[in-house]
Amino acid sequence: MTIRTMIVDDEPLAVERLQMLCAREPRIALAGTATDGEAALRLIEGLQPDLVMLDIAMPLLDGIGVARAVGRMGIRPAVIFVTAFEGFAVEAFDLAAIDYLLKPVAHDRLTRAIDRVELALQSRVLAQPAVSSEPEPEWAEEFWVPHRSELIRIGAAQIDRIEAERDYMRLHVGTHSYLLHQTISALEERLDPQQFVRLHRSHIVRRDHIARLRHDGSGVWFACLADGEEIRIGRTFLANARAMTGR
Repeated sequence: MTIRTMIVDDEPLAVERLQMLCAREPRIALAGTATDGEAALRLIEGLQPDLVMLDIAMPLLDGIGVARAVGRMGIRPAVIFVTAFEGFAVEAFDLAAIDYLLKPVAHDRLTRAIDRVELALQSRVLAQPAVSSEPEPEWAEEFWVPHRSELIRIGAAQIDRIEAERDYMRLHVGTHSYLLHQTISALEERLDPQQFVRLHRSHIVRRDHIARLRHDGSGVWFACLADGEEIRIGRTFLANARAMTGR
């Protein structure tokens, strides 16, 4: 059986290592590679592979987000998560992953994973949720962010505001803040617009964290936040602020 396979990982060396391992497995035919989640979604939609070998910690859109988005697209490839982190196994198998491999991957361990994929493909039992058939939430409900030697789960509803810092987003959660490797536009697309509003090219704020709006008399508006911070509202985003107030 030939299994058309995609490799998705933001580390070129990790992609190269998986390619070498896959070359030793006669059942695998490499269909393509991607180095971030958004590119992966485009390729998966176009190539519709049988198997996706998917890293978890990636910029723009992580592996868990990719798997969820693929499910909403109606495409059901087998998924093997290949990651350096042990803490996502439960969430991965909730998404009906065929296997969960820890880096560095040994050849015999990959072979056992491919055996499972082959059985799944042959029996046409792919990627069905183990619980109910409830649809995946449209908006992100949580984010996993690196902090020191850990990955911390942050619920979307806990985030007070988001501030862009070059290629990173600083998530402000109460008196703490965490950096997430993602663009502000990509993050804005994942947030529920009923809960969050973008007020500046560098700022997104949770709506119920905004106490009032004020202007300085020269046409410049500011959002005054519940924690005492003030954010200047960009001219491009004034319409967002007006819509929030019903004006």
